[in-house]
Amino acid sequence: MKRILSCATKVPMLWLVLACGLAMGLLWHPYPVIAQWVVTVLVAISLIDTLRGMIDDVRHGHVGVDILAVVAILSTLAVKQYWASWAVVLMLYSGDAIEQYANNKARSNLTLLIEAAPQVAHVVDGGSKARVDGRNLPKESDWKTVPVGQVALNDLLVVKPGETVPVDGEMISHSATLDLSTINGEPMPRQFYEGSFVMSGAVNGAGTFLMRARQLSRDSQYQRILNLVHSAQSSRAAVVKTADLMAVPFTVLAFIIACVAWIISGEPTRFAQVLVLATPCPLLIAAPVAYMAGSGRLAKAGILIKTQDVIENLGRVSHIFFDKTGTLTVKRPRVTHVDMVDRQSSESETREVLAMAGAVESYSVHILANGITAAGNQAEEERTRQGGTRFKAQDVQEESGKGVRGLIGGRVVRVGRLAYVTGDDSAASGQTFSDLAPEEMAAYVSVDGDLTARIVMRDVPRDDAAQTIADLRSLGIERLSMVTGDKEESARIIADQVGIKDVHACLFPEDKANLIVKASTEQPNQEPWWDWWLSKFVGESVTKSITMMVGDGVNDAPVLAAADVGMAITDGTTTAASESAQAVIMNDDIASLPRSIAIARRTKRVMLQAVLAGLFLATVGMICAAFDLIPVVVGAFMQEAIDVVSILWALTALLDRD
Repeated sequence: MKRILSCATKVPMLWLVLACGLAMGLLWHPYPVIAQWVVTVLVAISLIDTLRGMIDDVRHGHVGVDILAVVAILSTLAVKQYWASWAVVLMLYSGDAIEQYANNKARSNLTLLIEAAPQVAHVVDGGSKARVDGRNLPKESDWKTVPVGQVALNDLLVVKPGETVPVDGEMISHSATLDLSTINGEPMPRQFYEGSFVMSGAVNGAGTFLMRARQLSRDSQYQRILNLVHSAQSSRAAVVKTADLMAVPFTVLAFIIACVAWIISGEPTRFAQVLVLATPCPLLIAAPVAYMAGSGRLAKAGILIKTQDVIENLGRVSHIFFDKTGTLTVKRPRVTHVDMVDRQSSESETREVLAMAGAVESYSVHILANGITAAGNQAEEERTRQGGTRFKAQDVQEESGKGVRGLIGGRVVRVGRLAYVTGDDSAASGQTFSDLAPEEMAAYVSVDGDLTARIVMRDVPRDDAAQTIADLRSLGIERLSMVTGDKEESARIIADQVGIKDVHACLFPEDKANLIVKASTEQPNQEPWWDWWLSKFVGESVTKSITMMVGDGVNDAPVLAAADVGMAITDGTTTAASESAQAVIMNDDIASLPRSIAIARRTKRVMLQAVLAGLFLATVGMICAAFDLIPVVVGAFMQEAIDVVSILWALTALLDRD
């Protein structure tokens, strides 16, 4: 109720109408002529306001069909139904208040994202040049608060408890606990450590920490989120644009029914009776409200879309292409085991080698580095629990495509290709180790030039990848393909594990794009009746297959752009894929994919139900009024009831029923 009253305050004419109604009630019996003049003046003011609004709508590309309201008001006034005139004007402006409430409610999830945007930052004076110990926080007199747009690269920033991280940067303090729910919907806070990448939009926990700005505000993660939100809010789906146009024939139909009723009955009142019930609001308001609510529902689920047209295409997807590495599989290959040169090595010696390799690889940017670092950290934790000291790599150097070296306790540790770690180009792993399986990859470790171990890694499917594929099939999507630049054997192993039969391996990005373009001309799956109706509604051919590409990496960017729906899966650390995609899964959860399709389909169903039910009730009401079954004043209030029913039903697209 408070929200409705708040929206009503934004419609000042509504209060004028209510005041006029009170005045009419007080004046009607003692001074009926004055009461009639009150409503006449009110009608004149409302007509001027309505005509001005119609002109503004046309200028902004919307069809101005308030002509129905204008004629209804004039016709009731012409047949001296003064209370009906007042009722129609009341319904007109109360409808505006309800529309504002519906739009605000539909945008609520998107608005929360905008309101959570960081506004200020605490910049340490001289922070870009200072050598900083993350354990010693500067005094409050040493930093100043500035608008977030004034933060420069490499500025040292203080983030206090409960504040939002202003820009993307690097953690300087030893550790901090951050809430990422605004960014990706992750429900539990996450611990970040010194050197970690910290995303703007994350909310700090209980302790103050220091960070170094690595991006400007306009280039940071949360600004990219806001760009998507603003894009979705300002866009209008093709079906919504067509709904505007469909309101024109409805208006014509209303005038035909009203004129026929007048001609046959010979009573001009019938004309007014019909028109007060003619309401195109299910088309003009319910349709866009449903799609905006769907956009908000997707945002709440951690899925952001660039335009509302994405909702239409999501609901009609018939062929989905998946990248393999980082999409169907985990983002970093996992260490499965360590083969020691000395097969008599103890478990503690194996753990020590893995910990040293992880310490060196923590400075590398190679695709395998994260997996080795993670396994090394785990081995290091086990060592320290047993009384060992932590390894710290020094003088680390990386040779691109070969490996990385560093000093640990005075020993030279190398991790990488066999020839690099041994310094012998003729070295062959087969002399020491057994052959790798097709899906395996390896990094070799040497200490002081002596080959010590082979770290074996494997691409493994995400834990919920197989269930996601099964969920997509349960939604009726049978065309599921894997496209990858990896070799056929490795791709087949992952595809078999997740349940995909159609595999296209050894592809370059342009090959993937061509494959998707070709698939878009194929015959799609049988569509539900509402998709067929919508296809006719927006003028698209129902024979067009709607393709989707799901990927995460930089090399997926051109392929995502080639599909009808490009869906990027990101944890906020990659931008190229998400910038070229039409939709972004912010929480790095592939299970959100079938969820997004279910939400899109339900949004379209709700929109159709709201539109068709509203138009049906309005048409039935007009026919009943034509037969003099509904009085004029009653009809005006019935029109508002029809609008409320259709709009509130459109808002159910916000509900979590998918």
